[in-house]
Amino acid sequence: MYNPFHSAMMLSIEAQKVIELRLVRIAWGGQAGQDEIQSMVAEKINASIEAFGTLMTGGSAETVVARYREHVAANTVRLSAS
Repeated sequence: MYNPFHSAMMLSIEAQKVIELRLVRIAWGGQAGQDEIQSMVAEKINASIEAFGTLMTGGSAETVVARYREHVAANTVRLSAS
């Protein structure tokens, strides 16, 4: 059975790993910490603009959540590699 909240629930679980990785990088400080803070803010702004555009052009909330999950997965890979 299809559960429309499954993707949103998975997003919240997956995002916790990115939050953990970012907090560690920020806690270490230095230029890497500053760069992560700037990256985080820029990503949030860009993601909200993208989500707004998707919804305004007839996209569904499920499409927005799926795209956010792609961003989260990319951040997990990027932050885990360092």
